[in-house]
Amino acid sequence: MRLITLALAALLLLIQFPLWLGKGGWLRVADMEAQVALANKKNMELKARNAKLESEVRDLKDGTGAVEERARYELGMVKQNEIFVQIVRKGQTPPLLETPVDAAAPH
Repeated sequence: MRLITLALAALLLLIQFPLWLGKGGWLRVADMEAQVALANKKNMELKARNAKLESEVRDLKDGTGAVEERARYELGMVKQNEIFVQIVRKGQTPPLLETPVDAAAPH
């Protein structure tokens, strides 16, 4: 009787091995699901970034508003006959403006 119990226990362990540690086992499936979830998250982030870039490219091609906005905020440019006013709060240091390329070049 004891031999049959041991044999059945050994068979049960042999049957359980592929279920847990085999090629399609639960541990590997859980690991793959985690990898798929991570890849899906990264794909969603990249799709959002691509949509933003596509929108920006479309704005730059079609309209002048985006070009003007970039020139103002990134390059510090102003329109002709426009006065640039910067308000600095008490105790706040003004941000350093980059010197224009023409002003830096010796004449």
